[in-house]
Amino acid sequence: MEATNLLRTDAVTQQAGKGKFIVQTQSLTKRFGDLTAVSDFTVSIEPGEIFGLVGPNGAGKTTVIKMLTTLLPPTAGNASVDGHDIAHEAGEVRRVIGYVPQFISADGALSGYENLLIFSKLYDIPRKEREQRIGEVLKFMGLSDFSNKLVRTYSGGMIRRLEIAEAMLHRPRVLFLDEPTVGLDPVARNMVWEHIKRLRADYGATIFLTTHYMDEADKLCMRLAIMHLGEMAAIGSPYELKSSVGESATLDDAFAYYSGFEIDSGGSYRDASRVRRLTRRVG
Repeated sequence: MEATNLLRTDAVTQQAGKGKFIVQTQSLTKRFGDLTAVSDFTVSIEPGEIFGLVGPNGAGKTTVIKMLTTLLPPTAGNASVDGHDIAHEAGEVRRVIGYVPQFISADGALSGYENLLIFSKLYDIPRKEREQRIGEVLKFMGLSDFSNKLVRTYSGGMIRRLEIAEAMLHRPRVLFLDEPTVGLDPVARNMVWEHIKRLRADYGATIFLTTHYMDEADKLCMRLAIMHLGEMAAIGSPYELKSSVGESATLDDAFAYYSGFEIDSGGSYRDASRVRRLTRRVG
């Protein structure tokens, strides 16, 4: 796998010559007993970058995100988000990030507005600013006309947009999205993609996402890392990864080459909830 080493070395060399990074990890490792879920994960991400993490189930993607969002303590190594150490400054890290997990976080028994109001209180947004912030994110996500409807009546794509709106209420520097379009139909996926790109363009947010969809990674990510058995197998732009495998290679080909796996590739609130429950696991 010489191409893997060359690709990773080139990427690290390019990163070393640049300025301050908003997300930086060094040999980040997580073990669960005898199982090493993530091993020596090292990456540097620039402000405003859309960075993707891909890999088969169990590769360690979700574990990486949980460590970076302070939900899991690392076993070894270190990492920082916006200059704050994830182990020793967890509170500061949480103030500058937004996190949208795989499983549904919106309450179906409440309206979209009510969900956002609860999150505004959790984020300690001043009372006088709450209505304005809620109105802004509803409009940005195209949900203003549905704000007073129960979330259980939303489509899967609308639920995902509401969850992203919740995570954006406090205007985070970094937004972590774990499988942002899992279980969505193609139309809903494309709409979520457009909003993710607008978050970067309009808010200057840095996006860190995991995905199983290579077309999603290809369209959204400026760079991505392919994980295999808890380790980073390759990192680079979609173009670099494809070119490293062959002249006419696709990102699916690059994924299969570096991970050793073929690609294994929504509807209502109930459908989205069921799919995300099935996909909720370590990695």
